[in-house]
Amino acid sequence: MGLLSFIKDAGEKLFGGSEAKAAQAAAAQAPTAENVAALSKVAGDAIATYIGTQGLKVDALEVGFDANTGTVTVSGVVPDQATREKVVLCCGNVDRVAAVNDQLTVSTPQPESQWHTVVSGDNLSKIAKKFYGDANKYPVIFEANKPMLSNPDKIYPGQMLRIPPV
Repeated sequence: MGLLSFIKDAGEKLFGGSEAKAAQAAAAQAPTAENVAALSKVAGDAIATYIGTQGLKVDALEVGFDANTGTVTVSGVVPDQATREKVVLCCGNVDRVAAVNDQLTVSTPQPESQWHTVVSGDNLSKIAKKFYGDANKYPVIFEANKPMLSNPDKIYPGQMLRIPPV
C-alpha cells in the first residue's frame, strides 16, 4: 500500500503517558537528536502496544515513529488484507501521526479496500450510501473497522475508515 496520509491532529491520544510527557518535554526544551530519538522510540512503542490491544495478529511486528515528520513505519507479516488495513488504521488514526509507511507483508493477498476520511456531518449510513449505493449497508463498514470502532455512532472528523469491497 505504500505511504498513506492522515490528519495529524485527529485520532487516539496515545502519547499522554508519563514516559511520553517526559520525552516530549525534553524534546521541546532542547530539541537534540537524542531527545527527538527518545520521543520517537516512546511513540513507536505506544503505537505497537495499541496494535496489540486491538487483537490484531502481526508476526515480527516493528513500529517506528519519526517525530520530525510524524511518520509511522510499520512492518511485519499479517494473515490477510483486512488485518493489514486495520493495522495501518491503528497507526494512522493516532494524534500527531501525519503519514504511515506501510511495509507489511500479507500471507494471503486479497483486493484492497477503499479509504474514507470522516468529515463533519458524516455517519456510517451516509458513507455506505456514497460507496455502496445503499445506506443500509453501514454494518459492512462498521464490521470492517472493528475493533477500532466500538459503536457505529462513534466516528469523528479526521478519522480514516476502510471501505471494503462488497
